[in-house]
Amino acid sequence: MLPSEPDGTPNGGLMWFARNIAEPVGQVFMRLIFMVVLPLVFCALALGVAELGDVRRLGRVGLRTLGFTLVMSAASVGIGLALVNTIRPGTHLTDEQRAVLRERYVKEAEPTLAHAQKAKSVRDTLLDIIPKNPLQEMVGALDGSSRGGGMLAVMFFAMMFGMALTLVPERTGPVIAVLQGVYDAVLAIVALAMKLAPIGVAGLMFALTATVGLDILRSLLWFMITALSGLALHFVVVFSLVVYFFGGMSPWRFFSRSSDAILTGLATSSSSATLPTSLKVTEEKLGVRREISNFVLTVGSTANQNGTALYEGVTVLFLAQVFGVELTIAQQVYVVVLSVLAGVGTAGVPGGSLPMIVLILQAVGVPGEGIGIIVGVDRLLDMCRTVLNVVGDMVVAVCVDRAERRGTVAVR
Repeated sequence: MLPSEPDGTPNGGLMWFARNIAEPVGQVFMRLIFMVVLPLVFCALALGVAELGDVRRLGRVGLRTLGFTLVMSAASVGIGLALVNTIRPGTHLTDEQRAVLRERYVKEAEPTLAHAQKAKSVRDTLLDIIPKNPLQEMVGALDGSSRGGGMLAVMFFAMMFGMALTLVPERTGPVIAVLQGVYDAVLAIVALAMKLAPIGVAGLMFALTATVGLDILRSLLWFMITALSGLALHFVVVFSLVVYFFGGMSPWRFFSRSSDAILTGLATSSSSATLPTSLKVTEEKLGVRREISNFVLTVGSTANQNGTALYEGVTVLFLAQVFGVELTIAQQVYVVVLSVLAGVGTAGVPGGSLPMIVLILQAVGVPGEGIGIIVGVDRLLDMCRTVLNVVGDMVVAVCVDRAERRGTVAVR
């Protein structure tokens, strides 16, 4: 139990320290993350799609890569949402504790909540994906004031911009260079934020437990169990089935030969840092042709984030349960779509998924500030989901290589 006064109310000195010292320290970390959300999303998605412009040159390879990526990412999010709806890790708080959380976080998010509760027809929802004013949608996606497609419209604009860059490559080189420069600068800010994470997370968790009590830690434990279960299911079941049926390879042979890349991903928590090892393993131990592995793994290091997509879906539904926000089936499908798209735009670096989760939360009416609840356990889960991201890239490479070999034989 936390220290309290004789009447049962929290100790005044403890609450003063939590509100005026611990929480502001944590908010410094949180605001660094919030600050880079939009530039990170736009640059990452636009650059990711621009890299997929190779689809025009590689033809079937690019299309098959994209197909496997979308299907496996959707499957991963589906597994995560099914587990969250079954285990319900965010329902272990009492009504009083949930009320405290709402009072602390929801007040700033009332416009988002009000907007999320307004149902729109399917026709309007689909039309709103195409933004009339992209800049207005970017602002609205952050503060909940958007009356259009919100975050999905921002993502659509970023992808269209990336596709347009590939249509006139002889003149868009400087634009791509600028986007890459902005992207690298934003990642530097994320890296700085992650260096402050231990102090910031300690401040956030102290303030949270002082306000709500230790029961929030039990909810976090169930959240970790749910996320790790989803990651394990996707890793063992989905990857094994896909490798066996579409890659023509024994799952045991695939996983045993992929051990170097798996260990590197676990140690670095970065798909980008693991890329050199993944390329070597895929070519030398899995027998994938160099031109296939180079394309699939390079694009996949940012565009094929199975583990991240699953984690984002689980986190959004968990925090919705914590705040007592009931998401309809339609809203959960919306979470699936956003998580799959966010997987394309998530930076392959430690903590790169946090800005994306904030935007998905706000898109479905959950306070983005609630991300602070799970930041304390994010690092461990980041290591595990990076393994899925890395292995997912190699799975796609094996499957695409086999399909291409069959196509070549058929043509001959």
